[in-house]
Amino acid sequence: MIALIDYLQARSKTVVTICCVLLAVIACGSLLVDTHHAHTWAEQHVPAFWSLFGFAAAAIIIGAARWFGGSGIQAPTDFYERSTSTTCEEEA
Repeated sequence: MIALIDYLQARSKTVVTICCVLLAVIACGSLLVDTHHAHTWAEQHVPAFWSLFGFAAAAIIIGAARWFGGSGIQAPTDFYERSTSTTCEEEA
């Protein structure tokens, strides 16, 4: 799994491009869906409603997670370095 993450991080521009193309294909595909029997006004009248809804929901979830993490539950970036250095100093 770590090798996959390293592989994708090394090619982040390609990953972003593929994701944007995939989003555009999904949005264009949603224009081909028959909305005659849509359940809500938004589904029937807003083009690519579910694509926009999903993007907005993901942005809200990411924003909430970042806020929640920054509010105190996220460990500092040097957490493991500090804990090992104090342990090594105590042993010496």
